[in-house]
Amino acid sequence: MFCTAAGQPLDAANVRRSFRAVCRAAGIGPDWTPRELRHTFVSLMSDSDVAVEEIARLVGHASSKVTETVCRHQLRPVMTTGAEKMDALLTST
Repeated sequence: MFCTAAGQPLDAANVRRSFRAVCRAAGIGPDWTPRELRHTFVSLMSDSDVAVEEIARLVGHASSKVTETVCRHQLRPVMTTGAEKMDALLTST
């Protein structure tokens, strides 16, 4: 169990409050949310050519379908690469 500095259980509101304080201190503004860390992770993995199935496993999704649906905008590089490969295959014949 994690707790606040005052010893209280760490709930979602406490996490968001602490996260906003860290973001302000880092100079990136208070509008970030912890959820964006997850999306950033997916984006970085996708940009590094990690397979969608592996990204799904790493973020704890039951299947890659969830990852593809929820994080579609982060996965654009993976989908673009696939489309480019298909285009190359189809135009070379």
